[in-house]
Amino acid sequence: MPRLIRQYITHVCVGFVLSAVFVSLLIWLDVAGLGGLILGSAEGWIAVLMLWIFNGIVFAGVQFSIRIMMLADKDKPSGGKRQGVMHSEASPVRVR
Repeated sequence: MPRLIRQYITHVCVGFVLSAVFVSLLIWLDVAGLGGLILGSAEGWIAVLMLWIFNGIVFAGVQFSIRIMMLADKDKPSGGKRQGVMHSEASPVRVR
């Protein structure tokens, strides 16, 4: 399996694990009464599943993007060639 695919799968799994921790903390700490609403409803599992999936997508994207940004070469110089910018002067135009 290519290295990039393996990294993607790994960091997506890490993102979904972080999402599970985040959602469980939301419910356990009862942030904004969310835990009471979820635990007091018969359909609360749907809310937990949606929170986990949607936060997992966000966390997985962040995890993977951070990893991709860390792959950049540090040895290469950054920036452009530092060439001067030509400044042109306005020339009059006759309008009839």
